[in-house]
Amino acid sequence: MAVKIRLERCGCRNRPFYRIVAADSKSPRDGKHLQVLGFYDPLAADKEDNKHVGLKFDLVQHWLSVGAQPSDPVRRILMRAGLLSPPSMVVMGKKTGPSAIAQADAVTGPV
Repeated sequence: MAVKIRLERCGCRNRPFYRIVAADSKSPRDGKHLQVLGFYDPLAADKEDNKHVGLKFDLVQHWLSVGAQPSDPVRRILMRAGLLSPPSMVVMGKKTGPSAIAQADAVTGPV
């Protein structure tokens, strides 16, 4: 069973609220999930007292350690929270193939 960490939509029409869940990759978006790992409220920026993102760090670490793959939106949320490191930037020098690949630093540019 392949496990994905993804968003499950809750809330009303025009008022989205998402749960961050660990679910089987073959289950539908709002279907059965294995465990709730946190929440994401995209409209909480309007309110000052509510939180925008809430995560259970120990549960997220557990699911990542057993091989769960985060979806792209969840990957961005986890990178902002500091649970995942940003991907290394690769710069192609010439179109000659893999021998021309050079590592690049995100801040300073090509090495």
